[in-house]
Amino acid sequence: MDISFRTERSLDRDALRELFLSVNWSSARHPERLQEAIRNSHHVVTAWSGTRLVGLMNALSDDTMTAYFHYLLVEPTHQSRGIGRELVARMVAHYRGCTRLVLIAYKEEVAFYERCGFQVAERALPMQITSLDD
Repeated sequence: MDISFRTERSLDRDALRELFLSVNWSSARHPERLQEAIRNSHHVVTAWSGTRLVGLMNALSDDTMTAYFHYLLVEPTHQSRGIGRELVARMVAHYRGCTRLVLIAYKEEVAFYERCGFQVAERALPMQITSLDD
């Protein structure tokens, strides 16, 4: 099964919702807001199996100092095939001129991101205020 990668921010609401539902992320319960969030992202890379959206990574950035990677998800049926690693590689290459690339990883994902070149910030902790249910 061939996977193609695209750079695009205008994605179908239902395709986004299905992808986010596949990994049980609460953002899927807000499809209009999710579609707007992706559209307003600085950069988005998507992975496709034919016409099906199977992966996505987005960034929020000033394009000079910092790029923050908010979403990285791959549909479970397509995980462990290098899609996530390729999404990260494309995003890191896009922001190679920035001095800091940042993301928040759940504990079970830390090893994946370390293999992609990220390091745990020993003196920093992620903090948030959220109105979405987890």
